[in-house]
Amino acid sequence: MSRVVVLGCAGGGKTTFARRLGERTGAPVICLDAVWQPHWGKDDVPAFRTLMKELHAGETWISDGNFAQATFDIRLPRATLVIWIDRPRIFCAWHAITRVFQSGEEHRIGSLAKVLRFIWNFDRINRPLIEAQRIAHGPDVPVRRLTNDREIAAFLSSCD
Repeated sequence: MSRVVVLGCAGGGKTTFARRLGERTGAPVICLDAVWQPHWGKDDVPAFRTLMKELHAGETWISDGNFAQATFDIRLPRATLVIWIDRPRIFCAWHAITRVFQSGEEHRIGSLAKVLRFIWNFDRINRPLIEAQRIAHGPDVPVRRLTNDREIAAFLSSCD
């Protein structure tokens, strides 16, 4: 488990899981949402990809985020495990709503409607695209699906 890609819907807890996994394993955590800048657009994808190549060049890392079209050809061929944080839609929506009210949180209430639409349509629109890219670029990388707190806690405990 030296190079892990963490996938899932917005609000599902990918970043929290990746940070906890990084704490347990000592592997550096690469949060794609922190690399991609809010003001960037399609013209910035080449620069983003260059950063992805640099950040994923190491022998150990935990890569948190989807960005399937722009990054899977970089990350998945080197990945040793894919973890899908596969929470119910209502959990993701509730988490997205509550986190905008937490102090120090980067997510803002102004983008909440867009995020909730993304969450609501994730299984119909984004999941099939992510899965297709995952299969295309990492068909032999094992996938572990974690669907609730108990499974996540058990997985993290197994990393000690």
